[in-house]
Parts: sequence; structure tokens; C-alpha cells
Amino acid sequence: MLVLAHGAGAGYSHAHMQRLADSFAARSMATFRFNFPYMQAGKRRVDARSVAVESIRLAADRATQLTGLPLLLGGHSFGGRMASHLAAEAPGNAFGLIYCSFPLHPARKPAVERAAHLPDIGLPQLFLSGTRDDLADSALMQQCVSNLSDAELCWLPSADHGFNVRKRDQEPGHPDVYRQAAAAAASFARRWLPARHTPGSAS
Repeated sequence: MLVLAHGAGAGYSHAHMQRLADSFAARSMATFRFNFPYMQAGKRRVDARSVAVESIRLAADRATQLTGLPLLLGGHSFGGRMASHLAAEAPGNAFGLIYCSFPLHPARKPAVERAAHLPDIGLPQLFLSGTRDDLADSALMQQCVSNLSDAELCWLPSADHGFNVRKRDQEPGHPDVYRQAAAAAASFARRWLPARHTPGSAS
């Protein structure tokens, strides 16, 4: 079960979030989606970090209560970044994190301050990042991930921050970006799944 938090500009029912959820489901990964309080209230300004982090914690607790499935934290952009702060502070029973377009810096303003807390996370981390993402300079992203323990970076060719791909890269035979992301996520989850949940292990 992946607690999939939405980005700053659109809620859990946005088409991108739905495609992520559908793609993960095709790989036997359930998702738990929700709206942050500001989005639910129809506001544009995102919640304070403490509020966003608490929202993800509550969502994770609810997902566990409802399903009992092994838990991953993550989300798209802002949602994934807030999930990382929760993991750095109090990850609960999560066994890993999956970021869809981690927003390393504001658009076209390369920096690494937003990654300062990532080394404090004691869980495996997977970064699904498009090669055309204006919020994740490729060299800086590679550098940040390489300095983390148990962290992986999966590049999604031609994808931007919202996983949009240029028309010339949508020709027949070119891998679908959502399927690529889901395949990487499923492989990551299998590698780090707690032993008690591994198929064939004792319950």
C-alpha cells in the first residue's frame, strides 16, 4: 500500500494522480489517496509543513487500519516532499518511500536545500524523475541521491514534472512513462518488502 499524497496544484482526483494509481494497481500496488486540508477547503496556498506532515501521518494510520498491508509513503511533488519530512521525523511502520517528481528546487532555480533532511531518513527511497523536470536539475538530483544510503534514482526519459512526454516521444514502441514508473516502483517494493510479507514466508 502506497500512501500517495498529491502535489501543490491539484488534488487526489487529478488525472495524473489517477494514472499513477492505475499504473501502480496494475503492478499489485494499492494506493491510498487523500486531499491536504488546504485543497479540501478550496484554497490555493499550501498548508504549513507541520499540517501537511500530520495529514500524511493520519492517512498512513488510516491505510494501515483499513488494510493491514505493508506500507510505503510518498507522493507527487509537494506531497512526496512532505512525506519525506514525515519519514525523517517519525516514519511509523512504513518500510520505504517513493517520490514521483521530487521537487528538488523551484522551477529553473537549481539548488539542493530541499534535500538537506533526506540523509536523516532511515528507510529506502526511490526517486522517479523525468529527464525534462524543471524542478529537478539532473546533475543535482544525481548528486543528492548518490549521497544517500539505500536510495535509487529512476530516470523517466522525456518526461516533465507532471510526467508529460513530448509528442515525438509518444510514437509506437516508446515505453509509456507511467508503466515505466510503476515497474520501477514494484521492483523497489519487492526488494525492500519486510520478510514477514514476502510471498512464501511464514506469516
